[in-house]
Order: sequence, then structure tokens, then C-alpha cells
Amino acid sequence: MSVPTPHITAKEGDFAKTVLMPGDPLRAKFIAETYLENAVLVNNVRGVNGYTGYYKGKRVSVMASGMGQPSIGIYSYELFNFYGVENIIRVGSCGSFDKDLHARDIIIAMGACTNGNYAMQYNLPGTFAPIASFDLVKRAAELCEKAGVNYKVGNIFSSDMFYDDANSGMEWAKMGVLGVEMESAALYCNAARAGKKALCICTVSDSFIYPEENTTAEERQNSFTKMMEIALELA
Repeated sequence: MSVPTPHITAKEGDFAKTVLMPGDPLRAKFIAETYLENAVLVNNVRGVNGYTGYYKGKRVSVMASGMGQPSIGIYSYELFNFYGVENIIRVGSCGSFDKDLHARDIIIAMGACTNGNYAMQYNLPGTFAPIASFDLVKRAAELCEKAGVNYKVGNIFSSDMFYDDANSGMEWAKMGVLGVEMESAALYCNAARAGKKALCICTVSDSFIYPEENTTAEERQNSFTKMMEIALELA
């Protein structure tokens, strides 16, 4: 397959080597308009905004992934395999299982557990453990320290369900999993298969421990700026 792909109309060379990937297209738009100089819209298929511009003189792209592993699986696969992207940094929101993490704190996902079957396509004779690039994890933790941000590095749970009738999230918490989101495991699988680098940085938007701190949709779109700035510094 060549570019454009079925889901991205950008031309060859339109994307930088590093792409920030929020779930929300409006968060992608916010990052581009707030932080990037000379940002150009390079993709808008199905309203999935993708932009390329410059941050502190460095060429950077940002494009939405949509929600869930199938969605980020499509976009990250095409970026890694057809557009020459080397690094994808997911900048998302998550629910926290951890008593030490409050709203707007950060989880750096070193590994991603999942109840999904994304890795079954590889026909592996066992269970694959999707993990981030250690280089990106290390640098993100250093940037959090420098910024004075409360954060934790560890496992996150990529769920295929938002409305979980079994309420299984807290079972993962028993295993030390820090929080839940819906995309990282597929992103990490695609990066591993393509020989590229990936990282998920999530801001806590909701807490299973402190529900009174839960944020609104507008706050998730526009106010998680520390996470965005850390990801941009990694680019």
C-alpha cells in the first residue's frame, strides 16, 4: 500500500518523525493551535484532525486516534508503516485506580495490560506483553521531575469496554495496575511489530478513589497542558 491510505489523505512527507496522538480530534486541534508554529492541517478524513508544525524549532505532528484499540490500531499502523513515522506518543486521559494519583496527575504507561485480542493477529505461541520504549519512558519521567508534576510509571489497563457490566477494573488494581484507558496496548503492539517507538502518557481525568475530582469533557480537551508540554519536549 502507498500513500494516501484509506484513512489518511496526507501526502508523503507531510508527517514529522514524531506524532503526538490524543484520542480527541479537538485536543489535536488545541495542541496544534496552542503550541505549534506554522501548523498545517494535513489530514481530516472522518474529522480526524492531523497537523504538522514546529515546536521550539523542531518539526512535530499531532493527529487524533479516535477511541479504542481498533481505531488507534488503524491510524498508528498507517503512520508507522506508510508515512515513515518513528515515534508515536499517545497523550490521553485515563481513570485512576491508585490512591496516590489525583485528577490531573500523570501516568507514564511502561506496560499495557488488556482484555482485548489485538495481539492475536501475530499468531504468537503465548501471551505478548505490550510495552513502551524505555528511552521515551525514561525521558518522560525526567521531564515530569523537572516540571514538578505528580506522576507514576507503571502498568495501565487498555480496556475494550467503557461500560463494563462486570466492573472488572478494580481486579486489575489488585495487580498494581495504575489506571484504565482504551488505546495503549494496540499502539504498543504496532510499534513493536514495525520496529518503531511508542509511549502513552495519560492525565488522570477520573478517579475510582476520588470520584468528586472527576473532570468535564471540556477540561479533558483543553486543560491537560502539562502532559501536552512533556510530550512536545520528547518529540
